[in-house]
Amino acid sequence: MVAWSDYKAEAKARGALALELYVAHSTPAKAPEDVKAALPDHLAYQAQLEQAGQLALAGPMSDETGAHMQGVGLIIYRAPSLEAAQALAEADPMHKCGARSFTLRRWMINEGSLHLSVGLSTKAVNLS
Repeated sequence: MVAWSDYKAEAKARGALALELYVAHSTPAKAPEDVKAALPDHLAYQAQLEQAGQLALAGPMSDETGAHMQGVGLIIYRAPSLEAAQALAEADPMHKCGARSFTLRRWMINEGSLHLSVGLSTKAVNLS
């Protein structure tokens, strides 16, 4: 098994991006009505983190078939350490009240691309 810091150094030496983010896999821990009751505060918290630059991406996920929503969410944090990301996840009102639980992992982004199109006159933004 390779230590995370060694793996990251090796990736950078290969020319990979080695951008470290933190991924929370959030699952319902209480009844759907408890999750729904915590949703407004959760969304406000997510917006606050987004404005602070600490939230990269977040949203619900489907079941394995892709046909149904099952209440699972994925939250990707920008943080200086795993401990800092843990604190962000624990402070989420959804997790704080116990309506949802989460697992947190480091994620090293090495490859891929994002495409951003900004229409200056139309003020349209497209991310793909």
